[in-house]
Amino acid sequence: MRQINRFWATVLAGIVLAGLLTSCGFRRKKYENPITKDTMQPDKILFDKAIRDIEKGRYDVARLTLQTLISTYESSEFLAKAKLALADSWFRQGGASGYANAEAEYKDFILFYPMLEEAAEAQQKICMMRYRQMEKPDRDPEQAMKADEECRAVLTQFPNSKFAPQVEQLLRNIQEVLAEHEYRAGNFYFTKGSYVAAANRLQGLTDHYPLYSKADESLWKLGESYSKLGPRFNSRAAAAYSKIVQYYPLSPYVEDARKKLAALEQPIPDPDPVALNRMKYELANRQKPGLMSHFWGIFRKGPDVSMAAKSGAPANSLLRPPIPVSVPGEAAGTALGSDVTVSTLPDSGALEQLPDARQRPPAGQPETNPPKPAP
Repeated sequence: MRQINRFWATVLAGIVLAGLLTSCGFRRKKYENPITKDTMQPDKILFDKAIRDIEKGRYDVARLTLQTLISTYESSEFLAKAKLALADSWFRQGGASGYANAEAEYKDFILFYPMLEEAAEAQQKICMMRYRQMEKPDRDPEQAMKADEECRAVLTQFPNSKFAPQVEQLLRNIQEVLAEHEYRAGNFYFTKGSYVAAANRLQGLTDHYPLYSKADESLWKLGESYSKLGPRFNSRAAAAYSKIVQYYPLSPYVEDARKKLAALEQPIPDPDPVALNRMKYELANRQKPGLMSHFWGIFRKGPDVSMAAKSGAPANSLLRPPIPVSVPGEAAGTALGSDVTVSTLPDSGALEQLPDARQRPPAGQPETNPPKPAP
């Protein structure tokens, strides 16, 4: 009896074992993601190690790891991310050398992966690096001009990216600094009494940077500069005063500009409603400087952009100097003219027969090749 029970127990165990093998051995689990968080694939291990090193500030070690990944696993799905992380390591390191290497790596990334979403991020990082290197308006504007160029590239190459609104405000800040640089030069000439030079600077400033916080003051000094240059510049002076009344209706110079237009017997324009609403918005959202802002501004390397516009489209190109007003024909707004003319000689025999004056020796020295007499 005991042997029979053992027999049936063995048979039952075999049936159960067969059922388990049937249910588990022929049903395969779906392989959803070949690169998982806990994978032991070497390229993923290298990438994770580099990221940890970047987060802990071990930038040199991280770059060595990333270079190993890039050069060893050319078909890795982490190749693009590795190139971007390489640039980010230089960006985080900072400094002149770090920013220079980061910019080169970011531009290399954009060149190889222009269709990836991270390409917009790379260009935005270049914009930020140039923005951080800007100096005050009384210094060399080279970094501000480069920042203007790189930030405009974000809006032109990646207009629909999530970084566009932020970069647009950065552009307004940058152009506030560039406009302030031009204003200081124009104001220097205006105070000195060099009205031609002042008009040249202020004309380009007001035409190119209408969002500048001192655009109304610049227009007023522009109109005054033209008024000092004589009656033939009255039309240009009137144009400057008219812009104050029309596009800066809340400016403290509006009433004086109206009086100037009346004295010049020029029509007084109505305020532009769009410009009026924009000025109201700017006055409501303008940042008021703190009590210690002027004190700390002495020690701050970067410029103060608290007065920069918060709305409006920034200029889409760099400022190009206008034609000087002292050029003939510019005062009346006519085309440039010149008294110098060019014409061809009717007979070229004189050029062939007469000696070249450039070959004559200095006075007191004999001629080595005296001219031959004409036949």
